[in-house]
Amino acid sequence: MRALWLSLAMLGATALLQAVVVVASGSVALLGDTLHNLADAQTALPLALAFLVGRLPATRRYTYGYGRAEDLAGILIVAVIAASAVAAGWAAVDRLRHPAEVQYVAVVAAAAIIGFLGNEAVAQLRIRVGRRIGSAALVADGLHARADGFTSLAVLLSAGGVALGWNWADPVVGLAITVAIVVVGAQAAREVYRRLMDAVDPSLVDAVEATLRSTEGVVDVGSVRLRWIGHRLRAECEIVVAAELTVVQAHAIAVDAEHRLIHEVPRLAAAVVHADPWSDGDTDHHAALAHHRPAIDRG
Repeated sequence: MRALWLSLAMLGATALLQAVVVVASGSVALLGDTLHNLADAQTALPLALAFLVGRLPATRRYTYGYGRAEDLAGILIVAVIAASAVAAGWAAVDRLRHPAEVQYVAVVAAAAIIGFLGNEAVAQLRIRVGRRIGSAALVADGLHARADGFTSLAVLLSAGGVALGWNWADPVVGLAITVAIVVVGAQAAREVYRRLMDAVDPSLVDAVEATLRSTEGVVDVGSVRLRWIGHRLRAECEIVVAAELTVVQAHAIAVDAEHRLIHEVPRLAAAVVHADPWSDGDTDHHAALAHHRPAIDRG
């Protein structure tokens, strides 16, 4: 939450300074960058709300809690990015149709540098904190801020072109910034889509399987399912144990596997491990899993 409020303040101040220069200079390239920075600053608000909602305890209706509120915030962030792209593109096209002189070129260049420095500072803050707490949404928002910083540098090209007498450079760079916003929005939309579809990094699945296989008493590993709920992972796994074990012994192996997963897999908050029996008479471990798996899974 501190990272969100700090980034909101820094980007808000950056956008405010740039807006003053936009009004004085009439630069649509800087206008596009200002709108993008303002939109990026506002993404802190839905993320903050999602973090607060995610702290609510689970209920009998929302049995997994409210951590998926972060995914809803991601949808809103994508919508804000799309709106800023439309606004920036419209301003650039209008300037191409109705050319106008850009004033205070040196000040526009200074505002572009301010935009880059503000975005990079916010990017480092969000990425560092996001990785520490395991929030993919916050890391993605930090990468978004870093991309915005480079669009701010593009405004320098606009200022240089205008200084050389190329007044068309301002709206053309404005259109280029619009394209950059669209690209960043598409990347953000892809990340949000993957999270909504319960996608995880395959290396996490590998880590879970390796941890289960190294647990004493585990003969084989069956299905492994992982999902993000907010910035925490949950796992549902199947293991194979010897059939001659007692229920208590098999349960102890499953509990040991759960504890090892939570301690060894980053950001894993909870795990459910189901143990299936296997004896020397079974053809293979996978057949044992298929035999004991519920019919709904086999379907």
